[in-house]
Amino acid sequence: MTESPTRMPQPERTRLMRQRLLEATIDSLVEVGWAGTSTTVVSQRAGVSRGAQLHHFPSKQDLVVAAVEYLAERRREELAVDIDALPEEGRTRAVLDLLVSQYTSPVFLAALELWVAARTDSDLLAKVAPFERRVGREIHAHAVTLLEVDESRGRNRQLVQATLDLLRGLGLAATLTDDSARRASILDAWADTLDRELER
Repeated sequence: MTESPTRMPQPERTRLMRQRLLEATIDSLVEVGWAGTSTTVVSQRAGVSRGAQLHHFPSKQDLVVAAVEYLAERRREELAVDIDALPEEGRTRAVLDLLVSQYTSPVFLAALELWVAARTDSDLLAKVAPFERRVGREIHAHAVTLLEVDESRGRNRQLVQATLDLLRGLGLAATLTDDSARRASILDAWADTLDRELER
């Protein structure tokens, strides 16, 4: 007697469908931007019916914000794994490489599309702003941990924030051209500055 194939439980099917939708949204934002991303395009990319997509994400804004949150969570998980692999020798420079990856990844490109769209869309801004503040606080806290500093000492807090601002700017520059050689040179110099100026 042959066994019938086990049917995947509904919660798991729903989770996988949502994941396909979120990943298709990120891909669309990165490839064609905010203007080219629509719920119809995303449902087609994900291979999900339009009705199922609308059931989970009633609007483009809901879909896009959920997708960026999803990918940011994935990046947080990757960042947590990478912390354990940091070397003792040249740690500051390695930390900068790890942090700059937050600003040169698809997550950053997708988030950038959201920021630009939210600038002139008050409804989208109301959804995006709290998320961006939370992500900013989390990345700042990661940077403090990675750099192994007490941010209440000296100018540590300002130096960590200046680091994140610098990395964000380098990420913006990378959206237009491949400036990896220039970026590496700047990060070398900034690592030396942090090693001199941070109070550990």
